[in-house]
Amino acid sequence: MKVRNINGTSDTTCRCGSWLQHWKNYSGQFLPVHCSEIHCTSRPEVGAHVQKASRSDNNWYIIPLCSSHNKSTGELEIVDSLKLVSANKRETCG
Repeated sequence: MKVRNINGTSDTTCRCGSWLQHWKNYSGQFLPVHCSEIHCTSRPEVGAHVQKASRSDNNWYIIPLCSSHNKSTGELEIVDSLKLVSANKRETCG
């Protein structure tokens, strides 16, 4: 699956304490050993805000990424088995 990183969201917060914890709380999955970017072997360090690359879905999601990929621009190819968690706090922890 392809996603686009949404840069400039570091000031947004949620009740979970961090966006990575938010992903852990609502994904129903264990934190992956590696970053969600399909070729990256770094550890996930942050819960990153992303959008699906398809223009038909404008929702924001959280996925675990390494710091380097969290700063990237453009599209990222992520692991297909990874669950995208809604960044909309009203649907989750808000």
